[in-house]
Amino acid sequence: MNGRRISTTIRVLAFGLSAAAFGLLVSLMAQAQPQPAANDPVRQLVGHLDLAAYKATIKGLTQFGDRREGTARNRAAVDWIEAQLKSYGCTNTERIKYTYNAPPPLSQPAPSAATPRGTAIASGDVRQGVGGSRLRGITLPVTPNTSLEAQTDPALRALNAELPTPGARELVYCTKVGASRPDEMYIVGAHMDGRGFGEAADDNASGTALVMELARVFSAPDVVTERSIRFALWNNEETGFQGSRAYVMQREPLQGKEDPPGSGRYPEPRWLGMIQHDMMMWDHGMPRPDGAVSAAQRPEADINIEFQSNSQFAAKSMTLAFLFRDANDKYATDYPASVGNHMTNTDSSAFMDLVPAISLRENERGMQIGAGWNPHYHQPSDRFTSYSDQDFRLGLNAAQTTLSGIAQLAGAKLK
Repeated sequence: MNGRRISTTIRVLAFGLSAAAFGLLVSLMAQAQPQPAANDPVRQLVGHLDLAAYKATIKGLTQFGDRREGTARNRAAVDWIEAQLKSYGCTNTERIKYTYNAPPPLSQPAPSAATPRGTAIASGDVRQGVGGSRLRGITLPVTPNTSLEAQTDPALRALNAELPTPGARELVYCTKVGASRPDEMYIVGAHMDGRGFGEAADDNASGTALVMELARVFSAPDVVTERSIRFALWNNEETGFQGSRAYVMQREPLQGKEDPPGSGRYPEPRWLGMIQHDMMMWDHGMPRPDGAVSAAQRPEADINIEFQSNSQFAAKSMTLAFLFRDANDKYATDYPASVGNHMTNTDSSAFMDLVPAISLRENERGMQIGAGWNPHYHQPSDRFTSYSDQDFRLGLNAAQTTLSGIAQLAGAKLK
């Protein structure tokens, strides 16, 4: 082991990892020893990702505005995602269908001078008061925009004008079927719906495009994996993870069942892990005392890999998180990754008590995003043009991280 690996081991032991989970970690790390680039299929697969393709996929998603659930623009985006997946060669697309009837809207008064300046965040909880970030910096109220008129672009305002109606909802997924272990599967997901009357470029076209780009790379005809990989684009995340919860309710009982018997086909392979992606591009640091946020990525920008410390699979989820941290260390080109134990407020929450689950994102969900570090969060300004190539590259590095981690776990090879 090199120094970075030893450091990882020490940190894992400090979290109280079980002997069995630690043994799994050591085994996976041994399998993941670097190889010469010419002989390393993981590095070759990572090389199939590029910034222009990632940006183009995000741009394609923003043509549907904020893709708010229960609207025609959301349904059109689901259709577009499915067509793109098929064009990549991930042709076995399927849909989860469910019904969502929204609860009555809650009154949300607009922020005023009397609103407490700052939201203290700890352990995934929101607490009122000054400060709140781990660095004790300035924090700001996080109030989702609920006014269409706040969008100053008339064309985008017109596109986003339709409000949700209750009723039928759908989400789409496709699967890379494993060659030797088709009955075992990793789920790679992101939510495609948004809010705020912008383009939902960061939240969450950035995560959706990441998953779609991985589907493109793994679906190439010269790529073979031992285990299956499912690429899922959840709906209704912004209203409480109804899409991912519907998937769990409908598909969890089907795990590992061969259908028809003797066919070697597994409509729902046994879940080995779930990896979620939600807001991938903005790590500009905490707000300054005047409330302004830096226009550039902070020098210490990183990718946050989170697991939930009080979940049923906390130890194995932590093992998974550190494996992805090490994958980032070996294969990501620009930004490092860090591991945290307060995964919250995203679709991996629907899986975390059933399977090892982690979430990749731009900031710590509670300590930073929840403290106002991203001024575009649920705002009309969450548009493609609000981000620089530095921002898009952070998302691309998250894609490199997940692709390299999943490639190792699924046993990816090139023909």
